Amino acid sequence: MSDEDREERELDLTSPEVVTKYKSAAEIVNKALQLVLSECKPKGKIVDICEKGDAFIREQSGNMYKNAKKKIERGVAFPTCISVNNTVCHFSPLASDETVLEEGDMLKIDMGCHIDGFIAVVAHTHVLQQGPVTGRTADVIAAANTAAEVALRLVRPGKKNKDVTDAIQKVAAAYDCKIVEGVLSHQMKRFVIDGNKVVLSVSSPETRVDEAEFEENEVYSIDIVTSTGEGKPKLLDEKQTTIYKRAVDRNYHLKMKASRFIFSEISEKFRIMPFTARALEEKRARLGIVECMNHDLLEPYPVLYEKPGDLVAHIKFTVLLMPNGSDRITTHNLQELQPTKTVDDPEIKGWLSLGTKTKKKGGGKKKKGKKGDKAEELPDAEAMDTAPDGCSSQG
Repeated sequence: MSDEDREERELDLTSPEVVTKYKSAAEIVNKALQLVLSECKPKGKIVDICEKGDAFIREQSGNMYKNAKKKIERGVAFPTCISVNNTVCHFSPLASDETVLEEGDMLKIDMGCHIDGFIAVVAHTHVLQQGPVTGRTADVIAAANTAAEVALRLVRPGKKNKDVTDAIQKVAAAYDCKIVEGVLSHQMKRFVIDGNKVVLSVSSPETRVDEAEFEENEVYSIDIVTSTGEGKPKLLDEKQTTIYKRAVDRNYHLKMKASRFIFSEISEKFRIMPFTARALEEKRARLGIVECMNHDLLEPYPVLYEKPGDLVAHIKFTVLLMPNGSDRITTHNLQELQPTKTVDDPEIKGWLSLGTKTKKKGGGKKKKGKKGDKAEELPDAEAMDTAPDGCSSQG
């Protein structure tokens, strides 16, 4: 075996150290989500709350591996976003933005952390109100949650990406909701938040991906976005885009001094992971980013919208395909939901009854989960294991 092969093998889930780093990143992002949720109150300024989420991830990850022999990169893997009501994703405004939360708002919180390039991402939906969530609001959240639970059980070795695409659409339809188009669930690797193996949210003639089979020791971010509307989000204002990722395979000699300065700063601070323009000097960034975008040096994560009045829910989680089954490492408990719909479809119930762990016989062959391994029809956080990335691939 070549040194390169050995290194590659050691940097997947066969290495206990790699699993520990994924789980450490997950623990930080789960706590960051909890902190952000506690800060979400009526009249709270969205940019301030996003900044607190990012600062928490930077601080907590910065405390890890301080004494490592070689420098270990760690920090924000996806900037904190709080997208409200019919906003689908990626709302992480600049410091000058005055948008505040209001009582009754439906929030989608999306964020990520990495330790040494091993990434954990999560997205969660919360309604800013006391008491149970009811009506169509509850339906759209329940649709996202049930679809996430089904996806967790179908993202397993031997299953194909198309199996998941078809299943989550069926779940959404059971709640009279739509899976939002353009959202991709990705395999993740070290320093790669959007790997080549992809699960489509909705298959259509315009959007095609290669058929792929899930394999043991892979890591995925499963990204589910549901809507009471048409599920065809639109970009309304390019100026709202604040999250970008450097296109590492592109080079161009920028003409403007401001652009060169900004691109140099991006290349130094945010070589690989998505970042927020908030982290750059605002006036200079506004100028510089335009030229960088014009020459494809940056990939944007646009702020997308359904129609006013449509309700949108987002659940994203990170799952490790371990030899003993699927380990969901990012999550947060939902509010009490009282949806108007119930799931009666036998196929959906069958998916939900699958265990997430596999048992091994003496010969080391894997066997499907036993009956005693079943989860509830709509599992709680315990059944969901421990910890949700997808809209981040729109654009």
